[in-house]
Amino acid sequence: MARIRYHGPLAQVLIISFVCFLCPGMFNALNAMGGAGQVDRTVSNNTNTGLYCTFIVFGVLGGSIVNLLGIRLTVSLSCLTYALNTSSYIYYNHTKRGAFTMATGPILGIGAGILWSAQGMAMMSYPEEHKKGRYISLFWVIFNLGGVIGGIVPFVINYKIGKGSDAEPLPDASYVAFVALQVLGALCALTLSPASRVIRSDGSHVLPTRTPHNVRHEALETLRQLANPWMLLLLPLSLASNFFYSYQYGPYNGALFTLRTRGLNSMLYWAAQMAAASLVSLLHDYAGMSRRMRGLLSLATLCLLTNAMWACTLAVQLRYTRGPDPAAGLSQSDYPGGLIDFAEPRRAAGPMLLFCFMGAADAHLQAFAYWLIGTMTNDAQMLARYAGFYKGMQSLGAAVAWQLDAHSVALVAQLAVNWALFNVAIPFTAFVAWRIKSHADQSTHDDDEATDDWLIDPRDTKQYERM
Repeated sequence: MARIRYHGPLAQVLIISFVCFLCPGMFNALNAMGGAGQVDRTVSNNTNTGLYCTFIVFGVLGGSIVNLLGIRLTVSLSCLTYALNTSSYIYYNHTKRGAFTMATGPILGIGAGILWSAQGMAMMSYPEEHKKGRYISLFWVIFNLGGVIGGIVPFVINYKIGKGSDAEPLPDASYVAFVALQVLGALCALTLSPASRVIRSDGSHVLPTRTPHNVRHEALETLRQLANPWMLLLLPLSLASNFFYSYQYGPYNGALFTLRTRGLNSMLYWAAQMAAASLVSLLHDYAGMSRRMRGLLSLATLCLLTNAMWACTLAVQLRYTRGPDPAAGLSQSDYPGGLIDFAEPRRAAGPMLLFCFMGAADAHLQAFAYWLIGTMTNDAQMLARYAGFYKGMQSLGAAVAWQLDAHSVALVAQLAVNWALFNVAIPFTAFVAWRIKSHADQSTHDDDEATDDWLIDPRDTKQYERM
């Protein structure tokens, strides 16, 4: 068995995966329950809107911040913003004053934008080209394991309460457990190696020795990125890639199920993501097919699965309009038979399996998007900016989506917007996938050159050779 080197790509991706497992993984598990564990989703929706508004800005700027300050300190400090946000719900449980919780949203948006830029850089630039699919899968499996474990916590705590927990918020003990894990994530981030010291198994350095970039240079590169035609073609996909979370977590999981079942659903949702990401990586790294064909086939499969998922969701959505009334409890739920509990298998099986299907479709989309961006270049600093742009635009869509639910937009209308936005993105993404060449160029540290070289020259048939 090959030895895992501390300064090697595998060890570093494992560390950043474990950090994300503890921080955004726990955040996702909490939000997947609907309302971050609260019965009334208003405070959570407004908090997440503030989060994604600052995430837009610091996602775009995050790559440059990581390039300037390094991955270790930026990721560690970013993790603490997750702990701050989660701890604010303990205060809200006791006071029902949402101002503090909502104030932590924009702070978390700053940390999340920086953390995900660093994560994208490590995941896409550290491995060799033929291993990018499996490294993306490795990250997604470990990261979503956080969601699985995070779903177990509220499920176990609320299991004995039974269906009587319908209109009760998540207890303090659950939030304390989440906070402790997120602080541990901040400590783990301090063990990350600087990107300049990471060496691939073939002996190549992730960041060749050169003059460090300064603030002026990074500012210019950020502005140039905003005009990059190929990242702009991926803008519709970026907007759609997190838009559905507010609907799936709130109007679906939060509105249809009892509290303990929401915790179980959260666990199964992220477990489905782990399985799907592992399967998708087999296609993305398959050497018996050109990289362009792998990209097109992956996109076609994603299109079919996601449209099937939304069609099934519409069939469920047409059975109710709002779910439970937080002020009135279970008796005012307009879903036939009231809230669904896993102890009622005949009622629960279909909606719960559909929620797992949602998780699998999400994992496929995220793995494909990162893999596609990773085909553009092997330059770590450029990929940090690309990852930040993707997450920033992703957050723009999410900010809009959380406000749709916060303003009580009809649930079927929220579903329709999600479905339409995904399909609008398909032709633009297909065009980008069609232009993939067999190999990304090694670090050029010039965005225009690297991006142009990434495009296929139709006259060059050698670019279609199999890897």
